[in-house]
Amino acid sequence: MVFYKNLNNTNIILASGSPRRQQFFLDLNIKFEVRLKEIEEVYPPHLAAAEIPQFLAELKANAFKDDLKDNDLLITSDTIVWLNDKALGKPNNYNDAFAMLREMSGKVHDVITSVCFMTSKETEIITEITKVYFNTLNDQEIEYYINTFEPYDKAGAYGIQDWIGLIAVKKIEGSYANVMGMPVDKVYEYLKNF
Repeated sequence: MVFYKNLNNTNIILASGSPRRQQFFLDLNIKFEVRLKEIEEVYPPHLAAAEIPQFLAELKANAFKDDLKDNDLLITSDTIVWLNDKALGKPNNYNDAFAMLREMSGKVHDVITSVCFMTSKETEIITEITKVYFNTLNDQEIEYYINTFEPYDKAGAYGIQDWIGLIAVKKIEGSYANVMGMPVDKVYEYLKNF
């Protein structure tokens, strides 16, 4: 495609098992391959807010560092929900998901996503923050959502594109795609100017 002429000799590797992130790349009409490695997503306890997804996105990329060829561009990403000075990642189980959604009910939280671009020579990280305003949810709504949509693969235990996004999200400030797991407009700009 004309927008990505500069990428003709670049092999883009998306290191993400997220179907939403893969779909974004398909929607952008970018040729890419998916490569996955099991990485324990642990970060130092002193990190806060945007430092956490920045650290984790780079941690994921570093697992591939020694495999990169000169024409490879590796892309990794990490998303957290930041609420009451703590990070909400992916829930471990039903109770975890329920507690997260109850805590977010009627409040404003930040969805923070970092994207790491790594070549054999350099690493660059971009970060986007979106403010999400939640309506008050009752226990039945939370229970229905978790049982129906099983949001265990999502930071903060919800997907804005799901049923809960329709009933719970009062408004957002920032990128909608970012809440789904990637600030697509920023990724597009980066690739266009790569």
